[in-house]
Amino acid sequence: MSDVSGIQARHFIEATTTRLISTAYINEPALAPLADDKDDLAFLAELEGQSSSRLGLPEFIPPGVRSDELVNEHHGYGWTYINAAFCYTRETGNRFSGPDRGAWYATWGEDRVETAQSEVSWHLTQELHATGIYENVTAYRELNASFATEFHDLHGAGLKAELHPDPGIGYPAGQRLADRYVAAGSNGFLFPSVRRSGGSCLAAFRPNVIQNVRQGATWVFTWFGQPEPAISSGAKQPAPAHM
Repeated sequence: MSDVSGIQARHFIEATTTRLISTAYINEPALAPLADDKDDLAFLAELEGQSSSRLGLPEFIPPGVRSDELVNEHHGYGWTYINAAFCYTRETGNRFSGPDRGAWYATWGEDRVETAQSEVSWHLTQELHATGIYENVTAYRELNASFATEFHDLHGAGLKAELHPDPGIGYPAGQRLADRYVAAGSNGFLFPSVRRSGGSCLAAFRPNVIQNVRQGATWVFTWFGQPEPAISSGAKQPAPAHM
């Protein structure tokens, strides 16, 4: 295992970090018809999140997550998305989270949107590699959140295996590292993006450190027969041929 003695914790204060999730998983606020503009919609969404339990807790809580760690409607709008990030996991896990416990991944910094798009593009393209057909349209919505907490910063820590671009190498190493820090009480990692040079990412290990969740822009990823997608704003786009 890599020597992690040099990994330092630092206080991380960031008003806006960005996570992209498929619009298929977005539940529009039930009070949306009452909103006259985006400011009204944001207010009503927050109000609904504080007073409604219509979506409830996840149906399945994996063995690595305690039910008392999860947030509820009193945490504010977006509490169900936070819980979902920890409870709905992949069989192989992700870079710093295994199948028994998820994490909230997001990007930060001035180029956070571009970094998030690069991360999503890479993962979606890997799914298309399996079919060999690069024709697809998927819309993603920004979930922006704020943080004021302590994270362990992997920038400059000299970790190679944990940040390896090949998931077959990077994921097992990263999950082993994360397991140690979760057990030790770490709130999460700050780390350089593997998919976009110069970009910055985070993996939050605790649901309650994710604050002020609100929706942002919608982005449409379209593959027109090539591995590299076109990315556009949320306006309706023509579907590729042979869809």
